[in-house]
Amino acid sequence: MEVTGISAPTVTVFISSSLNSFRSEKRYSRSLTIAELKCKLQLVVGSPASCMELELYGADDKFYSKLDQEDALLGSYPVDDGCRIHVIDHSGIRLGEYEDVSKVEKYEMSSEAYDRRQNTVRSFMKRSKVGPYNEELRAQQEAEAAQRLSEEKAQASAISVGSRCEVQAAGQSPRRGTVMYVGLTDFKPGYWVGVRYDEPLGKNDGSVNGKRYFECQAKYGAFVKPALVTVGEFPEEDYGLDEM
Repeated sequence: MEVTGISAPTVTVFISSSLNSFRSEKRYSRSLTIAELKCKLQLVVGSPASCMELELYGADDKFYSKLDQEDALLGSYPVDDGCRIHVIDHSGIRLGEYEDVSKVEKYEMSSEAYDRRQNTVRSFMKRSKVGPYNEELRAQQEAEAAQRLSEEKAQASAISVGSRCEVQAAGQSPRRGTVMYVGLTDFKPGYWVGVRYDEPLGKNDGSVNGKRYFECQAKYGAFVKPALVTVGEFPEEDYGLDEM
């Protein structure tokens, strides 16, 4: 084979492989032997050097030649910037095997073993008594949550299912409807009031996350905090939603 004289000492090529679907851009010295190149390619494609067959393609993906002389220099082949070196693996590894992370064995540590370590974030938080390990702050937060729940319960007890109501949420105009549900829910803590609006100004049909709390048409139902609900003689309003 005729050796082409090229002055540039390195060449930028793309690496593809029969083991995966992606390409890598790499820069190699033209003075590498093909055997040395295969050793470097092991880290790129995951194929053992002894199981590699190399093919050289031009920038237009036209096949040039096989890189089959182990002691030949990379620069002795017609390789130039933009060419592609394709690695054919003969080790028996399946296509895409190195792309499936579900097969990678994951390291797991029990909570008890993690607790015994002294150089972890958890141990630091325990020593510093911050976050969930600040007993005083946690007790205060629990007391505040209990107080809020007690206040919500008292507010909810004054709201009866079937009552007409008006809902005044921040940033929204008052919305009128009928109380359909009062109590605790599965979707969020605390007490909630389920309202069937007079017009389709809501977010649901009386169900949330697959659990039904009351019946109404889609977009007519909403859940709001008791503090936002005023019960009274509120006649239905015409929002003009049917007007053209």
